[in-house]
Parts: sequence; structure tokens; C-alpha cells
Amino acid sequence: MYVGIDVGTSVVKAAAFDSGGRQLAVESRPVELSLHGGFVEQDMDEVYGAVVDVLGKLTGRVPTPVELAGLTGQGDGVWLVDAEGRPVRSAVSWMDGRAHELLDQWLADGTFETVFRRTGGAMFPGSPGPLLAWLDRYDPKSLDAAAAAVYCKDMVFQRLTGAARATTDVSDASMPFLDPRTRSYDNRVVELLGLTRRRRLLPPVGDPITTGEAREGLPPGTRISNGPYDLPACALGAGVTEPGDGLLIVGTCLAALVATTELDLSGEPAGLYISTDRHGHRLRAMPAMVGTAALDWVLSTTGVTHAEVDELLAATPPGAHGVRVLPYFAPSGERAPFVEPHLRAELSGVSLETTPADLIRATCEGIGYAARHCLEAAGLTGALAVCGGGTRSSAWMQLLADVLGRPLRVVEGEVGARGAVLAAAERYGVSLDAGVWTEPTAIVEPDSGRSAYYSKGFQEHLGRLDVARGQAGR
Repeated sequence: MYVGIDVGTSVVKAAAFDSGGRQLAVESRPVELSLHGGFVEQDMDEVYGAVVDVLGKLTGRVPTPVELAGLTGQGDGVWLVDAEGRPVRSAVSWMDGRAHELLDQWLADGTFETVFRRTGGAMFPGSPGPLLAWLDRYDPKSLDAAAAAVYCKDMVFQRLTGAARATTDVSDASMPFLDPRTRSYDNRVVELLGLTRRRRLLPPVGDPITTGEAREGLPPGTRISNGPYDLPACALGAGVTEPGDGLLIVGTCLAALVATTELDLSGEPAGLYISTDRHGHRLRAMPAMVGTAALDWVLSTTGVTHAEVDELLAATPPGAHGVRVLPYFAPSGERAPFVEPHLRAELSGVSLETTPADLIRATCEGIGYAARHCLEAAGLTGALAVCGGGTRSSAWMQLLADVLGRPLRVVEGEVGARGAVLAAAERYGVSLDAGVWTEPTAIVEPDSGRSAYYSKGFQEHLGRLDVARGQAGR
């Protein structure tokens, strides 16, 4: 049995697979997010406790020997830990918006662009650079007390294995301090962000990913690897490794990833390049802030359940009777394929005749347009896979295929956990057939007529977005 652990933003999961990639069982447990005044934080002990809990339940359900385990989890944010991996303060989430004023300053004085030109990472308020600078200014005692500023999976790995010190991997380190050419920290970037005296907090980068043996959660001595984080893990789990091929993750955030061997630091600074364990191979990533979270908000506001989505999408035509949604609902604005901390969602074309079905279809269409924007900016030229919670709606997948104008390779199940196992197998030299492990569940073909309609709709979306960005930047 192979175990993949995915420490998500709102749910912690552990999945068991057999040697052929068949998913045997999944255990999950929700974890809380604390949201207040633009601050978004998590209790590290709760997160770690959820990991131990789901692993115990999973290995109890499938009591066969564990060959190895792979660990992945949410990226970005700041997880301050002491020498034993214990929390110094609450973790600051990637969704946090407290550092937007610092980012505004860096956007205005050129620091933001300089960092992108050096590392390929377009900072956003919830990325480690702005958050560490904010903490240095407003909560320096926490930084003084910390041994390391790590990422979610790194905290979990250190505590599961009892490692003597915290480490991260090249994927998590990619934003914003890692030079993608040397695969080491760029000290000039650290200096530009005013963090030279905090340089000691950046954890060593395991290249290739760090391994260890579990002492908790899994049977003692189980081999486990740390990384990559959830976006590149999902790319592995969906079989996206050839240059030009892409992945769209329709989850809490909407992430577009395209495999590449190129490094182009020109153009509008946006997204990031994620380094992988394969030297010279990267993922051009455009992770938008909000995906299914936008639809969840609309469902909650209208009193509609997830089970009704497919029926309601069929109840109103493309264009949703003139209702339009710019789906930028995150309190910290947008980070891809552009950075605008002050951008907010907009609903237009709404009247007393508007139905819940119209609002839901317009929201799904808006998310589809945002996805198309991200994929084009990331350089998609090959096949496109799609995964995440949104794949549970067949009607939404058809809508996405129509909006994107291309077939979708739908990969269901715990794709991030699957990718974590494949990464661990590669690291340990265990032979697994990645082609079999990543076969799509279904292929959704676009309808040519609806695709032509949505192609025009996409251009209209970009026009409305330009106006909204201009107003947000005032």
C-alpha cells in the first residue's frame, strides 16, 4: 500500500493506493480558518492533529503494510516554528491580505517587478515575502522566537519524522526567494524586501526532496518524502509533465499550470515559475485566488446546495440572460494572471427577473473566463487535464470545456495525494507506472457552437476586467 497525504487549506486528506494506482480508501478531516479584518490564520496544532487522525483512521481501514508515503500540502503563507517544528504563533494563510500596503509600496517603487525579473515569482499579499516583512514590522517578537519560517507540509514533515531541523523543497521555495537557475536562495531578493537580518529563518532547500522515517501517524519506520507542494503534486498526479501540457485545478483556488523547459522573465509580472525535482523542468503557474470558493459564496447566498448545481446550470442558457460575474472574491484581491490587491468581485446585469440559476451559471462562466485567461498567460499549447472538487459537477465540466474551447482530461480522486506518492516513489527508486496511475477518468469534448459563443464572451470579459482593474488601482 502507498499513502498520499494532502494537507489542504480547509480539509486534510490521506489516501491509500495499490501498486497499480487504484485508490483504495480516503480519510479526511476539516480544519478551521480564522478570518478577521483581512487576516486569515490557522492553528498549526489543529492541522497537525488532523494529519495524525486521518492517517490513523486510514491505516486502520486498510491494514496492509505501507510501502512508502508522500506528503504534500497548501503552499505560500508563513508557518513560524521552533526548533522542534512546534508553532511560535498561528500560521498565516496564503489567503491573508494584511500585507497589501507593503505590496502596494513595492508595486509603486519597482521592487515587485525587480523580484519577478530575478526569480519569476510575482508576489501577492499572502506570499512569504510580504508576510515576513509585515511580521518583521508589526510582530517582530514572533520572528525572534522562531527557528524557521516554513510552509505547511514542512511543519508536518518535521513533526511526523522528528527531523532535527526544518527543511523545504524547491517547489515551495520558488515563491519568492528561489533563483530558478541556481535553485538556491537569491540573497539580493532577501535584501530588497528588507529581510537580511531574518535570512536565518529561510529553511534549507532539500534538492531532491527530503526523506525520513515516520514516528507518528504511520507505522513506525515508514519511509516518507516531503513534497512537492499541492500545485506541482497535482500536476504529477494528473500526468502533466511534457512541455506545453497543462492542468487546471478547480479547487478552493483556481490554478492553471503548464509544464515548460523555458524560463521567460519578460512580460507582465504575474504568477510564478515552480521548480521541480527534474532539473530544467518547471511549471509556469497562474494560481488565481478564488475558484470553487466563489461558487460556494453564491450557493450560500442563494440558499442552493451543491447537489442542485447541475440541474440549475441546465435551467438557463449560455450568457445567463445577461448576468455577468467578475469572480474576484478574495479579500486580498487577485494574484494571477495579474496582481491587483484591491480588485473585488462584480455582478452586473442583475434584475428582479434574475433567478438563482442565472447567478450560478454566470458565476461558473466567470470562473471559466478567468481560467482561460490564466491558461493563455501560462502558455498552454498541448493537452489539458482538469482536477479538483469542481470535477464532481459534470455540467460544470461541460461548461468549462465549452468556455476553454478544448477537450478536458478529467482526473478524479485524490490527485494531489497521488502525485505525492509518485514523487516519493521517484525519490526512493520505487518503480510505479506513472501512465497507469494518471489515466483520465473521462474526456469532455467542447461543443463547437457554444465554444464560438464563449470565445466572444471571453473578449467581453477581458474588457470588463480592464475597467475593473483601472478602478481598483485608483
